This record gives sequence, structure tokens and C-alpha cells, in this order.
Amino acid sequence: MKKLTKQQKSNLITLAMVVCFYLICEIFIRTGLMSSHLKGLLVPLTYYAIAAVGLNLCVGILGELSLGHAGFMCIGAFSSSIFSVMTRDALPTVPRFILAFIIGVAMTALLGFLIGIPVLRLNGDYLAIVTLAFGEIIKNILNAVYMGVDDKGLHLSLKDAASMGLDASTGKKIINGAMGITGTPSDSNFTIAIIILLVSLIIVQNLVQSRDGRAIMSIRDNRIAAESTGINVTKYKMLAFTISAAIAGAAGVLFSHNISTLTAQGIYFGYNASIMLLVYVVLGGIGNIRGSVIAAMILYVLPELLRGMDKYRMLIYSIVLIVMMLFNWSPKAIEFRQNHLSKFSKRFRKEAAR
Repeated sequence: MKKLTKQQKSNLITLAMVVCFYLICEIFIRTGLMSSHLKGLLVPLTYYAIAAVGLNLCVGILGELSLGHAGFMCIGAFSSSIFSVMTRDALPTVPRFILAFIIGVAMTALLGFLIGIPVLRLNGDYLAIVTLAFGEIIKNILNAVYMGVDDKGLHLSLKDAASMGLDASTGKKIINGAMGITGTPSDSNFTIAIIILLVSLIIVQNLVQSRDGRAIMSIRDNRIAAESTGINVTKYKMLAFTISAAIAGAAGVLFSHNISTLTAQGIYFGYNASIMLLVYVVLGGIGNIRGSVIAAMILYVLPELLRGMDKYRMLIYSIVLIVMMLFNWSPKAIEFRQNHLSKFSKRFRKEAAR
């Protein structure tokens, strides 16, 4: 039997942690120990963890700072929601959601590829600014679009709903400008969200360990050296950026199928949402996929749990951010963690040998 490498063991631990988290939550739900408020947070915290995994692939593995992943979430959310609303009465729940998920991810990957062609020619702060602008453009366009369908086909307008010219008897509004899409089926749940999170983790982990992943990381470490050894820099940057966008799109699909009214508001898909995702990645550890998942889950739930402490909620949240930053990035904290983990692993091996 082939012995697992250290990285493979770490990847299995990450997957096992997600499965354990799911099982514990399910036990709490079925025994009535979890409040309805916390139940409502389970799907959101999972799709933000998925988006953080996708962003960490771009920021941590590829080494390119992107501030447009909320825009990719928006594309996945709207494209899948449009399909689900149009086929709500024509398809059963399971195949409808599967097709909506595929469409959302595919549309996001396609636009991620098209956006990446000009954007990935830039580096550093310039790339961050352009991706931020892309996210804002997507959000504002969707806020201005009116879309409907009738017997004559699809109707679009950037003016108002009346300008679409929908048939009064058979016409159906799909996107109502800034009011967004209403009536999206609530097809996503905690189990589906966890499955998609596990699939996202497996994809990213396998990519990182593959030959393509090593080429991507070599570009991150030294682009000139990587190019001089014959690595196609453009190809691998596009690969990582497109997969990263597709994973963010998957998070958007879960988002759109978890709320009754989907709108392209800044709180969900704007600048602050992109910064929030970046905070999850940085505090979890740039390039640390497991850390992104843990940080996203903790930092999303924490403000909701502290709502009862109105005066001190943001103070406690800020202190937690500082502590997590020191724990992940302070040289002394890193040394302390490594020493204690090595001692624990040695002790565990001794006990197992007995």
C-alpha cells in the first residue's frame, strides 16, 4: 500500500473536518439543540467558505490579487436563477437544480476566461483595481436590466419594464431592474452546500498537487524564472483564474437558490463583499485552503452570534480579527504551532505503536 504524503494527509484532514462539522450540525438540528436562527446561517456560511476557497486559489496559489470575486458570484447567481425561474413549472426539482448549477458555473467560467484575457496582463495593484471595476460593472448592469419572456421569446430593456413590450396575457417578468429576480426556487440546502464545498476542496487540492499546480505556484514565486524554464505563463494563469471564478460562481448558485428575492445589491455583490472574501483568505492564511474555510465559517457566524451584545459586538469582532491575524502570521505564533504540532504527532505515533 502506497504511503500517503504529508500534503495528502493534510488534505484528508481538511475534508474530514468539513464532514465532522456537517455531522455535528446535523446532530444538533435533529435533536433540537440548534436554534432556527443558526439553521438559517448554515447555507450562507458554507457558500462563503466555497467563495473563499476559490479566491485563495487566485490570491494564494496563483499570487494575483483579485477584488472581483463578488462579481463572479453575482454572475453565477443570476444566470442560474434565470434558468430556474424560467423552468420552474417545466422541470422537476433535482434535474432543474443540477442544470441550473451547471449553467451558473459554466457562465461564470466563460466570463472569467474572457475577463482574464485582458486582465491577467496586469499585475499587483493594477490587477486588483481592474477586477474591482469589473465586479462593480457587473452589479450595476444587472441593476439596470429588465428581462421578460412570452410566446414571442426573450425581451430585454435597459429603460423600464414597460419598454420590454411583453404580451399582457402570456408575458412573465424575470429580472425587474433593481428589484431583481423574485420566485427563485429554494432548491439549495445545507447538505448540498457541504457536498459542493467538498467538491471544491478536492478540485483545488488536486490542482495544487498536480503538475499544473506546481507550474502555477512557480509563476507565483518567480514569473521570470518560470517563463525561462518554458512554462506557458499565460496558459496557467488563465487556468487558475478560470477555475477560481467557476468556484465563486458555484457559491453564487447556492446563494441565489437560498433566498426568495435575488438583487444585485452592494451588500451581497459589491466592493464590501469582495473585501470580506479577501479578509477570509488573508486571516485564514494566504495559500492555506483549510484556513480559508475555517476563517470564513468563524467570521461569518461571529457577528450574528454577537447581535445580542449591541454595544460591544464590533469591538469583539475586531479583537477576534487581530488575534487571528497574529496567530496566523506572527513568527513566534507560527513557531509555537509547529513545535506543539510536532510534539503531538510524535506522541500520537507512539500511542498508536503501542
